[in-house]
Amino acid sequence: MKRPAIHDFLANPLSGPEIEARSFAIIDREAPVHHFSAEEWEVVRRIIHTTGDFTSMTDITFSPGAIVSAVTALRNGKMIYTDSNMIRSGISLARLKAVYSGYARERIICYVDNEEVVRKATSQNLPRSFFAVQMAKSRLNGAIALFGNAPVALLEMNRLIIEDNIRPALVVGMPVGFVHVRESKEELLSTGVPFIILAGRRGGSPLAVSVIHALCTIAGRNQEPENGTGAENRLSGQ
Repeated sequence: MKRPAIHDFLANPLSGPEIEARSFAIIDREAPVHHFSAEEWEVVRRIIHTTGDFTSMTDITFSPGAIVSAVTALRNGKMIYTDSNMIRSGISLARLKAVYSGYARERIICYVDNEEVVRKATSQNLPRSFFAVQMAKSRLNGAIALFGNAPVALLEMNRLIIEDNIRPALVVGMPVGFVHVRESKEELLSTGVPFIILAGRRGGSPLAVSVIHALCTIAGRNQEPENGTGAENRLSGQ
């Protein structure tokens, strides 16, 4: 019988943080030449770490100032909206608290299971995610909005931005699938709000979680709120 591979690992053990650090070192070493800033690369690198796939690098787009806007929001404890409970459950509260001690699970909101949302979706034969965004409308200004599941939810978010002048601090546009997915991301590009987008059909809740965790790492380096061009330069080490 073949010797189980776990014995080789136990002969040269690594902790969880050591495995993560070694994984990031491998990503840095094997990644092709890219145009991302140091802070953008932290986000992209964690996405690659989540997927094990370097090809996503070519499809990730950051709006100017997206990192600074997100970091400022996190350092000031702004609301985080998610389009799925998977994202809400996957976000590390410890990571958020390391940036802003007042963060609590209640500041990460998702309404897809709300009774009123379910009732409207059933009666009008539309996705729950559509009505969940509408329910969150009053809490979206200045918030970080994470879309990793529902393209229709992102389409409604885009409408709120365009027609109702809602201004989130950051929209992470990474819904996954085959229907209205490309359109939702392409429309977000032109809304004028800060965004991080993974173009095409790819996406998913784990990727949205990886983005917020990377942003927490960046924001946690300095607890003083930052804003404006000076803040962007300081974040980039310029």
